[in-house]
Amino acid sequence: MEVKDANAALLSNFEVFQLLTDLKQQRKESGKSKQSSGQQNLNTIMYETLKYISKTPCRYQSPETVKEFLVAMKSHKLTKAEKLQLLNHRPVTAVEIQLMVEESEERLTEEQIESLLQTVASILPGDPEEQQRDSAMETEGRGGQ
Repeated sequence: MEVKDANAALLSNFEVFQLLTDLKQQRKESGKSKQSSGQQNLNTIMYETLKYISKTPCRYQSPETVKEFLVAMKSHKLTKAEKLQLLNHRPVTAVEIQLMVEESEERLTEEQIESLLQTVASILPGDPEEQQRDSAMETEGRGGQ
């Protein structure tokens, strides 16, 4: 195999998750039982990748949310790679933004960082169970004061 253009496109975790899930479904439907050792290695890689990626925020994303997120990010002056990291990791703190956006201290004001966090939180879905726990803890914290 020959790589013609190594940087042809960047894939988000959501796109990889969708691709592997579709491939897995196609394999189930075809029902092939004999597999070469190369095929077994590919199955292992697919399994491990799906196992990891299903624990990330991409599991709750859809093509519509990805598109909406990228449209909303146009107003922020970020590189493709930075937008991809924000999409994949769904940061919730300013520190996480600083880790994902190169030279963020020089390029972004505190207001812009807050705006980014708001955009991420409002568009990209998080883990519903985790969000319930967080809101319960917030309510508990307010009730005790």
